[in-house]
Parts: sequence; structure tokens; C-alpha cells
Amino acid sequence: MATDIEPSPAFAPQIGRVYLRVSTDAQDLRRQDAIVAEAKAAGYYVAAVYREKALGARADRPELLRMIADLQPGEVVIAEKIDRISRLPLAEAEQLVETIRARGARLAIPGVVDLSDLAADAEGIARIVLESVQAMLLKIALQMAHDDYTDRRERQRQGIALAKAAGRSGGRKGDRATHARIVALREAGKSIAKTAELADCDRSTVKRVWAAHRAAQVQEPSPQRNHRERNR
Repeated sequence: MATDIEPSPAFAPQIGRVYLRVSTDAQDLRRQDAIVAEAKAAGYYVAAVYREKALGARADRPELLRMIADLQPGEVVIAEKIDRISRLPLAEAEQLVETIRARGARLAIPGVVDLSDLAADAEGIARIVLESVQAMLLKIALQMAHDDYTDRRERQRQGIALAKAAGRSGGRKGDRATHARIVALREAGKSIAKTAELADCDRSTVKRVWAAHRAAQVQEPSPQRNHRERNR
């Protein structure tokens, strides 16, 4: 796994603390283990590796808090991507990063350019520009991580709603039976009004269930649709 971790200066190997995170118990942290080897190859002394399964949209993650408490001035926090550190809303994410910096540490994360050393050596306008660019790049990365999280949550919510409307999950057994009857009647060519009458439900339910069924058909692989069409 290419991580592009910036190498530690040869004359003064830096201490790194590696943070690995996945969101659910079903996910495997071992996929991220390569980041540890990459950090060592880049010249860092890895003082500790912190592993946990928790949502990145939470700031009260035990291992994250333990890592921050362990940080010493001059150390580096290493992660696979910025969203491993945070998927929090921007203001909270920036506060989290500031907490890390307040310990005297900095981030070394692929995709987030670190200009801190250049800024420290610069003076006047050059330093102001470098610090401003660094802040902007970090802000963009943190916002993108949060946006990706909210987009995923919304798609998941929509998928669950469609599944429930089509009677594939959740709801009462009676609801699922009604939904199946609606689909069967509509596929038989019955109108919305006639389907509502025969299925003993209102027209809005017929429209909703039929729309969800049609949407599921669009997402279904074409060979299966073709097979069903041939068997009608």
C-alpha cells in the first residue's frame, strides 16, 4: 500500500505514533497494518500503534484519546488517511487537530501536505503564506472527510427506506404481504386505483411501493431481469 509518508530527517529520527481505525466490527484493521512498516521504512521510530473500531464522527474514541495523552513534543501522528483521524464536522475536526498540535506534535498523513518545517524556517510574508496554505489544505481535507461520511450515511438511509418500502426488510409481516400483492397486481397490468382497491390500501402506498420496486429493478443485474422477463 503506497502511503507516501514523508521521511524523517536522517540526522534526527522522529518518534511516530500510528493510529489505525475502522468503523465497524465487521471490518478488519489488518489492512492498515502496512502503514506501520511504511513509517519505519521512512525512518520513524514507532513508539506505539493504536488500534480501534469506532466511528470517525466521534471525538470520544478511547484509543484516539489515549494516543493524544501519550504524545510528547516533537512526535508525529501517522495514519493511513485523514478520515482515519476524523470524520467530524469541520469545527470539531479542527479542534481535534489543534489538540494534537497543542501537545507539540504534528500530523504525517498521505494526501495532506506538511509545510510546518518550511514555515518554521521562513520569515515575514513567506511564513504567513506557507502557514495559510497549510491551514487551507488541512481544512479542505477535513471537510472532504466529513462530506464523504455524511454522503455515505444518506445513501445508507435511502437504501433502507427503499428496502422497507419494497417489503424486503423491516416492517410488519402484514406490510410485506401487502407490498408483495401490490407488486403482483401492478405487474399484472392493474391500474393504481384498482391495485389500491384490491390490496386494500391507499393509492399513495401503491405509488410508493411500485416506485421502490422499479428502482430495485434498475439496480438489478441485467441477466436476472432478462431471465425474469422470459419467464413472465
